[in-house]
Amino acid sequence: MHIDREDMLEITRRMTVSRNCFGRIAGAYMDEEGYVDGTFNTHFLKLTAAERTRNLKIAKAIPFSDTNVELKNFRFHPGDRKPGSIWQLLMALRECELKNDALLLNLYEYLGERYQPGFPYCIYVFQGNYDVPVKRSDKAEQWESEEVYSFLVCAVCPVSGDYEAGMPDWGFLFPAFSNRSTDVEGINIYSPEGRQEELAGLFIK
Repeated sequence: MHIDREDMLEITRRMTVSRNCFGRIAGAYMDEEGYVDGTFNTHFLKLTAAERTRNLKIAKAIPFSDTNVELKNFRFHPGDRKPGSIWQLLMALRECELKNDALLLNLYEYLGERYQPGFPYCIYVFQGNYDVPVKRSDKAEQWESEEVYSFLVCAVCPVSGDYEAGMPDWGFLFPAFSNRSTDVEGINIYSPEGRQEELAGLFIK
C-alpha cells in the first residue's frame, strides 16, 4: 500500500522541541548476541533539552525518510493478529503508552532473538499522541480534532562509547497513519538499505 508523503510530514511537524507529540521514551541496550544489557523508561519531558533534541532527531528520521523507498507499508493478515502475536504485543504497548515494563521486555527479547547484527545496538521506543485536526475543503486546518492518532515509533540504532545511540539502522511506525487516520492493520518499516521485505518477516508471516 502506498504511503502518502503528506501524512508523514503532518506527523513529523509534531516532532519538534516546541511541538512535541511524545509522552514517553523507553529503550534497551543489546549486546552482540541480542541479549538485553540494560533498559530505561521515562517521560519524554523529563529529558534534558539536549536529550530531547537528540532523541527527536532519531525518532523523526523514520517517518521523515524517503516515503515508499526507505519507508514502506506492510499489512498484517488476520493470522498475524492472533493472541500471542507481535501485533498483539504492539497493540498492548500502544494501549498502555509504554507504562508496562514487562511488555517492553517482551518486545526487546522478541527483537533480540531475531536481530543479531554482530555488534551492540539499542532499541528505542517512542509513544506519541497526535490530535488530527479537521481539514476544510481548502485544506486549511481547524482547531477541532477528528481523532487522536496514538502510535509507536521504534528505532534500532548502533551504539558507541557510553551507550551513545547513532541514527537508526532500521525501525518502524505502528500503527500506520493512512488517509490521516489510524490503520491498525498496517505497519511502516524503515530501512535505508532496502531491507524492508526481510525486516517485515519479523512481524508478518
